[in-house]
Formats: sequence, C-alpha cells, structure tokens
Amino acid sequence: MQYNRILLKLSGEALMGSQQYGIDPNRLKAYAQEIKGIVEKGVQVAIVIGGGNIFRGVSGMSGGMDRVQGDYMGMLATVINGLALQSALENEGIHTRLQTAIKMNEVAEPFIRRRAVRHLEKGRVVIFSGGTGNPYFTTDSAAVLRAIEIEADVILKGTRVDGIYTSDPEKDATATKFDFISFDDVLKKGLKVMDTTAFTLSQENELPIVVFDMNTQGNLLKVVSGEKVGTTVNL
Repeated sequence: MQYNRILLKLSGEALMGSQQYGIDPNRLKAYAQEIKGIVEKGVQVAIVIGGGNIFRGVSGMSGGMDRVQGDYMGMLATVINGLALQSALENEGIHTRLQTAIKMNEVAEPFIRRRAVRHLEKGRVVIFSGGTGNPYFTTDSAAVLRAIEIEADVILKGTRVDGIYTSDPEKDATATKFDFISFDDVLKKGLKVMDTTAFTLSQENELPIVVFDMNTQGNLLKVVSGEKVGTTVNL
C-alpha cells in the first residue's frame, strides 16, 4: 500500500445517491464495502463526512437564519451521517469508533487525539463528526485539521467527478483533467478543490490531497495502492 494512514473526506450529498434528500441505504452500503476493502489490506482509516444531505448552514443563512445557529445545525447533521456510516461499517464486520467535536456522550466519544490514534493503531475505523466544533468552518477544514492531528499520510477527497479539471466537466465538454498538480498551480488557476482555509492549511502542512470518484467501485483501493486514479495535489 502507498498509504498507511488516510483521512477519507466524503460529502454529505454523496450519501443521497439518486434521492433528493437524506441517506440512500444502497449508497451507504456501497461506501462501507469500499472502506472494508482497504481496512482488510491493513490501511488505517479515518473519515470526515459532511452534512449537506440533511442541512447546510450557509443555505439556512440565506433564509434569514443566524449563521452560527445554522452552522451548529449543520454540525449535528454530520453526526447523523456519522452514525449511519458507523452502522453500515459494523454491518460489514468493521470495528469503528465515532468521535464528535461537540460532546454528546450517549452517542459518541468526544474527540481526543491520542485516543483516536490508538483506535487507528488497533485497526478500527474512526469517524470524526461535528466538524471542528466551531461555526464558520466547513467540514473540509475539519478534515484537514483532523488529518494533521492524527498524522495521516494523505487526504482522499471522494467526489462524484474523477479528479480536478480545468473547468467544471459537467458544464464544459472541453475541460481537461490534471493527473498531478501543485498547490501553487491550483491557486494560480483559481481551481476549486476545497475551501480556501482548508486548502491553505493542507498546503502549509505539506499534506497531499487526492481528489477521485468515490462512486466507481474499486477506486478507493486503487488510490491507496498507488494507482493513477483521480488527481493528486502536492507541493
């Protein structure tokens, strides 16, 4: 395996599958099976998942809601998704731990860095939910922060497109894909990989990012095996 310890970032919207809202059980099961495939190869896996399939703080603000309240609601949505993913993984026989940035002892452990690392060393999948625990930060920022804290080798950003393109491939048929690109070039070209805070934090800590299509069966295993899948962002 090219990577020993990874942080997998999944969007909440990805869990919707073909639905307009909520969680698609079939998509959830497919993701759990993909993750099981790399855990069985000995890869240590931590996961951060968004909450956009349930609630987005920014969209709440556009409707007149207080931004801070909206962001906390979004954090709680990530806990719901974390619980769902935990259940799906355990149905596949994978040992997991759910940790939250906001204490809710009845459903999850509080985030404690040393405990999270110990779980990973024991082969458990650790799901980090609740974002950073603070408003005004996205789950992209939470993913990079947690990856740095647990000393992950890479952030794997699972999306519905198979990498980073010169423009949106769903809108521009002439868009071309990058196999490798530097952090500086991403910024110079104005490409959207993560929000600026998350991306800058990743760059400053020399933490590579791989953007790939999570919905293609076998892609996750190919990425951790070092095959050329998606786009790698590095120094």
